[in-house]
Amino acid sequence: MSYRLNSTRSAAVFCGSRHGNDPAFSKATAEFGARLAEAGIRLVYGGGRIGLMGVLADAVLAGGGQVFGVIPDFLRRLEVEHGGVTEMVVTETMHARKQLMCDEADAFVTLPGGLGTYDETIEIITWRQLRLHDKPIFILDIAGSARPLIAAIDAAIEMGFASADARNLFEVLDSVEAVTGRLRALSAEGASANPEADAIRLT
Repeated sequence: MSYRLNSTRSAAVFCGSRHGNDPAFSKATAEFGARLAEAGIRLVYGGGRIGLMGVLADAVLAGGGQVFGVIPDFLRRLEVEHGGVTEMVVTETMHARKQLMCDEADAFVTLPGGLGTYDETIEIITWRQLRLHDKPIFILDIAGSARPLIAAIDAAIEMGFASADARNLFEVLDSVEAVTGRLRALSAEGASANPEADAIRLT
């Protein structure tokens, strides 16, 4: 797959504002945050301090990493705004939040989550399909968490409402190591790429 990159080397991460009922979700999220910090990849996320969102941000910060939070004003109480991030931007709407997260990211990662996480993931996949961006999208399948979302996309393909090419818009990976390996490769290639090249090839 070929991707366009800019120089910020940041990853936008979508995940739940709850912990979920499997300890594997929080464990993988904490590990992923630590690995982001270790790799020097800035976290862009929804700005909350509860659920997996809080686990992720805390892990990045504990590792000395940078965290850029984006939260709509009306959600500051519901999702409990994180007070310790590197930078926090408060938006007026959900759409403005999603647009800013997209603008600030070089890649997108989906961790376990609920309806909001599904919404963000489907929208960023759709934006790529519409060529509003050409950035990689990785879905981390921890303990089967991604299966319902992938099943919905597959059903749309099977019923003729989406092209089979839709499965090429994102990658499903089954370990934190696999996702961070992809992000490290992108960061390294982005640093060494010819700025006039049309695309970076991820191997």
